[in-house]
Amino acid sequence: MRHPFRAPARPAGPSRRTVLAMACASLATVPLLTPSRAAAASARATGLDDPAKKEIAMQLVSSAENSSLDWKAQYRYIQDIGDGRGYTAGIIGFCSGTGDMLDLVELYAERSPGNVLAPYLPALRRVDGSDSHEGLDPGFPGDWRRAADEDPEFRRAQDDERDRVYFDPAVRRGKEDGLRTLGQFAYYDAMVMHGDGWALGFSSIRERALGQARPPAQGGDEVAYLHAFLDARVWTMKQEEAHSDTTRVDTAQRVFLNEGNLDLEPPLDWHVYGDAYHIG
Repeated sequence: MRHPFRAPARPAGPSRRTVLAMACASLATVPLLTPSRAAAASARATGLDDPAKKEIAMQLVSSAENSSLDWKAQYRYIQDIGDGRGYTAGIIGFCSGTGDMLDLVELYAERSPGNVLAPYLPALRRVDGSDSHEGLDPGFPGDWRRAADEDPEFRRAQDDERDRVYFDPAVRRGKEDGLRTLGQFAYYDAMVMHGDGWALGFSSIRERALGQARPPAQGGDEVAYLHAFLDARVWTMKQEEAHSDTTRVDTAQRVFLNEGNLDLEPPLDWHVYGDAYHIG
């Protein structure tokens, strides 16, 4: 998590591991749907909570967060990336300095008392709100990886915190706004990076977008609203140096929107930080 916010009961927050300094301009027009896209659109995906679409969402986020489509390899990821949030770890970038890592480890301890990470809970409480490693070094990174490699309960805890704080609220809000799968993903990715409940969080991005366009649930055009939302997202990203590379919007989400692929139907081709990715 890269932002100073705290979510209900157990927060979570975003990270972005490797940033390549390469930005590309997005297309400005929205072409007509191709026959294959039109057929897919007529079928209407159930939404981002469809298991196949959720898998795509995890791969898309991992391409930006980890420069890899292999999101399941990230359960064991842990590193201080120098962004002032202490250790960043796991599938969604739980951070020792922003409370979400603490909440995750607390959940894990509730489910598996005496686990290898439980002894670090006092230190995690002390370093919350700072970039300090006090009480965590030298053993915490190795024990995090050990838990991820050896204990499926720890991996389930990461999944559950991701869903509770990011995925489920984003999909629910997207459906309430009448958005299809791409729009729900745009909400989810924004929630992952920015969290909510603070000045540059998801809700402020949505409010900025609502000042320019209305979502389908309010009688607006979905494509126009999503362009407004992505515009607001880009503006927000540029307010923080750690988020100033906007390619995860410009050459990924905006590409799908310009293609008219509102249901995120494969094949999908996009770039993040100059790297090319494909889902067939």
